[in-house]
Formats: sequence, structure tokens, C-alpha cells
Amino acid sequence: MNTDNDAAGVLFARARVSPRDERVFLLKLAVALLICFLGGFLALNDGWVAVLLGELLLAAIYTHMVELQHQCLHHSAFRRSATHRPVGFLLGLPLLSAYSHYRVQHLQHHKYLGTPDDSEFFGFDSRAPLTWGALLRGTFSPARLGQVGVDIVKSCRGSWAYTMGQIAERAKRQVIAEYRLFAVFVLAAAGLTATGHGHAVLVLWVVPLLLSIPMHFLLELPEHVLCDNDSTDVLRNTRTISGSRFSQWFTNGNNFHVEHHAAMVVPINRLSERHPLAKEWATHTEESYLTFYRKVLQEASRNSRRRT
Repeated sequence: MNTDNDAAGVLFARARVSPRDERVFLLKLAVALLICFLGGFLALNDGWVAVLLGELLLAAIYTHMVELQHQCLHHSAFRRSATHRPVGFLLGLPLLSAYSHYRVQHLQHHKYLGTPDDSEFFGFDSRAPLTWGALLRGTFSPARLGQVGVDIVKSCRGSWAYTMGQIAERAKRQVIAEYRLFAVFVLAAAGLTATGHGHAVLVLWVVPLLLSIPMHFLLELPEHVLCDNDSTDVLRNTRTISGSRFSQWFTNGNNFHVEHHAAMVVPINRLSERHPLAKEWATHTEESYLTFYRKVLQEASRNSRRRT
């Protein structure tokens, strides 16, 4: 009996969404909604400490909701596939993350990981040398929001086109429809501002949206950076992080990224079961996010010194 092959089979095995998996995801949605209400209540408070805490909570939970949206992309949250798009769209709305566009490009990322055709939706090139400049640009750059604005305008004009490969006509229509809904959302926010509700728009959406840019970048960074990006072997080109219970919840299991790429349709709440195998087999493993970020800072310092 080949135990190595048996272990690899478990790591790469598929799994269907069970009623329990669906209940776990619904609980995550309920918790996210409660935190949204709490953050909003604090953000609309008069005291600056409460406002600051509310802004940070909203930015953090909007970022967490994009990770929940990520699970919807893979149709691993609900037993009915049709449920994923409307829920995924709403989860991405605060950060203007278009579900159907994200899905097309993210599934392409899974297909082409480790090849020149790989391109992730949020635009950071994990294969480029890691320097202080690259880190700062990625952490604070509003470029993605600018691109969303371009996509909204092109969709409203009917000229939007997918530039990263092939896209089915139905998926293209869905992308355009979602960006047009974003236009309605932005116009509604502008209308509220014009009618005297600008403060609420600012603290409940605009400020958290801007704060989420560095949060989301730092959350996504560990996935493939400083891995063997010229390899198509998921055990070499992807990182897994044990993390704390809090980081596992906040990232919605994104810390188990080797496990996710090994079997992307497996409900994310089940990936922890495969983590011991991933730690044994994968090249790039970390115990915590802190140890990963320490390595990133060391690598950026080395590369920046070489360039001076």
C-alpha cells in the first residue's frame, strides 16, 4: 500500500457542499452582517474614538466579505449553484468587486497558475522582485478603483471587453450588467450626498473603501509571493499558513491556500482538515501571518539594497 499516494489523494480530493457546509456559510454571512451594523453604528457616533473604531470595523468586514465572495466564485458555499451569483454580487458591492468579472479571471488564475498566462484579478505581480517600492505601491495604490471606474463607464457605454483571454458571451453580459448596477450604486451615493446625507456616505462607504485597499492587499499577498512561481506544482507555487482562529475566520480560510488550489471546489470550512497534509507536503509553509510578513520585510530590504 502506497501511503504517500493515499495522502496526496486526500489533499487533492473533491467534495460536494453538504447541508452543514451551507449552514456554516450562512452563519458567516450573519456574523458579517452583525459586524456591519455595529461598525455603522460606531461610525455614525459623535466621539472620535468610536468613529475610528467603526471605520476600521467597516473596512475590515468589507474586506472579509470579499473573501466570502471568493468562496461563492467557486460555487462551494451553497448547494444550489444559482444562489452564488446574487449573494456574491452583494458581498462584493461595498468594495466594488464585480462577482462575474472576478469569477472569470480568478478561475483563469487557478487554471494558469505558474505559467505566463496567470493573472489575478487584483493586479499585483507576485513574480516580480519584491522591493519597498513594489510593496508601497501595492499596499496604497488606488489603481484598482480607477480600473473599476473605467469598467463601469465602458459597461454603461456598451464597449466593455474582456482583455485577459476568452470569455463566454453569457458571462460577458453578466459582467456588464453588474458594472451597470455599480453605476446605479455610485449614482445613488452621489444623490444622497447632494441631498445632505454626504456624511453618512463618507463614513459608511467612502472612508472604509479607501481603508480596505491596504487591508485587502496585505490579506492577499501571502498566497503566492516568494513561492516558486515558475512551477505549475501547487505544492511549490502556493503557500499555506496555519494561522490563528481569528485569522482563519477573517481570511475565510484563505490561509489554507495550498489546500484550496489543490481542490478548489471543496467548501472552505473543510480545508483545515487537510492542513496537516499540506504542511507535510508543501514547500512554503508558515505558522502565522507574522512570520510571513517578517520574511517579506526582510526580502524587500535585501532587494532594495541591491538596487541602490
